[in-house]
Amino acid sequence: MHAYFPNRRRILTAAVLLCGLAGVPGFSQAAQPALAQLQAFVDKVESATGRFQQEQISPDGAKRVQAGAFAFQRPGKFRWEVEQPYPQLIVSDGRRVYQYDPDLEQVTERAAGQAIGASPAALLFGSGSLDEAFDLQAQPDRDGLQWLRAIPKTPDAGFTHADIGFSGGLPQRLELLDAFGQTSRILFSGLQANPGIPAARFQFTVPEGADLVKMN
Repeated sequence: MHAYFPNRRRILTAAVLLCGLAGVPGFSQAAQPALAQLQAFVDKVESATGRFQQEQISPDGAKRVQAGAFAFQRPGKFRWEVEQPYPQLIVSDGRRVYQYDPDLEQVTERAAGQAIGASPAALLFGSGSLDEAFDLQAQPDRDGLQWLRAIPKTPDAGFTHADIGFSGGLPQRLELLDAFGQTSRILFSGLQANPGIPAARFQFTVPEGADLVKMN
């Protein structure tokens, strides 16, 4: 059994921040460059596939790297598949969220509302308005991207803030700072907007021999 298992909630939060970005009306002109790209992404992209590389950096500078593939389809369906260094999988069919750790031979199942209720997901999948749960702040352009920072208004969100970098109407990077001072930086690549995605990509069957833990 491998010794390293990344924080499940952090993976889920990163996944849904990408896979369900929702519209944000009424913010100041200062945020307009990144906000316009966010709004275009929401308005025009109903589904997407792509790849990600994620770095998790602890306060003492230790770094862990993951890589894999993702897919999403509005409303509420997504697949976030870690391929390296060790396989992990999160799948939502819009009603249930399954988190599978092959090394642990364990599947955790939650209602989608429960799994994302204390995270940005409930808003970022398109239900509600982002400004109800976050303070949104414009950030200076850097690395050729336009940035927004989302700061959760509730203390149980699991992270301090999330920065989203846009270019060409698509999210390119996500930087997440959690409550323990650990930073997750995710680089997206090969993002294809509105592809045809088979329904089976968002369905999950518990593998033979795996333990199923239902959280509700």
